[in-house]
Amino acid sequence: MKILNRLKAATAIMVRGDALREPLGFSPKLTSEGGERVGEEAVLGLSAVWGCVNLLAGTIASLPLMIYEDNNGQREVAKEHPLYRILHDSPNFDQTSLDFWEFISASLELWGNGYAEIVRSGAGITGLSPINPDTMKVKRLENGSLEYKWKQGRIARTEIDVNILHIRGFGGAPLGGMSTLHFARNAFGSARAVESSAAHTFKNGMRPSGALTFENFLSEENRKIAEDKLTEKFVGAMNSGRPMILEGGTKWDQLSINPEDAQMLESRKFSVEEICRFFGIPPHMVGHTGNSTSWGKGLEQQTLGFQKFTLRRRLKRIEQALEQQLLTPADRAAGITIEFNLDGLLRGDSKGRSEFYKSGLNNGWLTINEVRVRENLPPVEGGDIPRMQIQNVPITDAGSDNDD
Repeated sequence: MKILNRLKAATAIMVRGDALREPLGFSPKLTSEGGERVGEEAVLGLSAVWGCVNLLAGTIASLPLMIYEDNNGQREVAKEHPLYRILHDSPNFDQTSLDFWEFISASLELWGNGYAEIVRSGAGITGLSPINPDTMKVKRLENGSLEYKWKQGRIARTEIDVNILHIRGFGGAPLGGMSTLHFARNAFGSARAVESSAAHTFKNGMRPSGALTFENFLSEENRKIAEDKLTEKFVGAMNSGRPMILEGGTKWDQLSINPEDAQMLESRKFSVEEICRFFGIPPHMVGHTGNSTSWGKGLEQQTLGFQKFTLRRRLKRIEQALEQQLLTPADRAAGITIEFNLDGLLRGDSKGRSEFYKSGLNNGWLTINEVRVRENLPPVEGGDIPRMQIQNVPITDAGSDNDD
């Protein structure tokens, strides 16, 4: 009996541990060890956090989300599949696909979880309705399924896992991924403290403090004049540079320090780099171009590293969650898959797109019409035949006529 009770206690601790990894409920009251509030609104006020989340969510949301089917060994886009319109075009009445996936991606980056209610009509899925992750609570029921509770306005909602799309972030625990808001709270808090210090310094006209020195002890009346009149007239950014009138042997000793001496600028730079480390973003991609690069020899290599090491696993996480939770056994048996089309990343890179098409055309794995479709051009006659360059011949056959 004692052993059974210990096992129950250990299970309860494990469940509580998973629950603690949920970001939900942390953000409104979450503070750093320095006392700074680090909820989502406060954190997104940091330009580095805004830039990282905006970059990741916007990039992922802008990629076409496709559904493919296996047609006699050939992979084709399944435009007739009922999920195609939902995932590729518009998951619900209010949002476009870009809006929806940007919201889900931002939720993953900050809270470590993305949630959406699966809207059904009979046995079919007709839409996905996003859920604010900050209101969600998840627990495992005795029958093994997961129960989701959240607030929609003032209405308390409860659903089981078959009706909730749950995309887990880093950590991937059954009850939820790890919250960046929680685990990076000290880094965010330090950055907010530095920003606050800089704001107050500039508010005081870069002159945060000084001392009025008098030759003799002051009477109560003169002390009140010094404290009220002088500080009122000559402290603050609006009074910066205003001539100060001192009399009766009064001297002003400036005690202010400039930001360089206080290492404020270096602290702000370090905060940007620290935040970028949490999100896996090369600093130059959020406008921080100082110092040397960490991936390769230049910005191009850093951007490629971002695609390989940061973006790829986030896309894979979403793809696998969609396939596991939205596809039916019949879909899987028919070879239905869900994938982001990474070709969308080449749209803004004409040189890279040109090299990609050239390689495909010259080596026979792309046809002219396939390229024209990607570029929104009409097909041409004879453009469906794969072609291959044959200049690479043995040196002994160079110049010979092989048609005879």
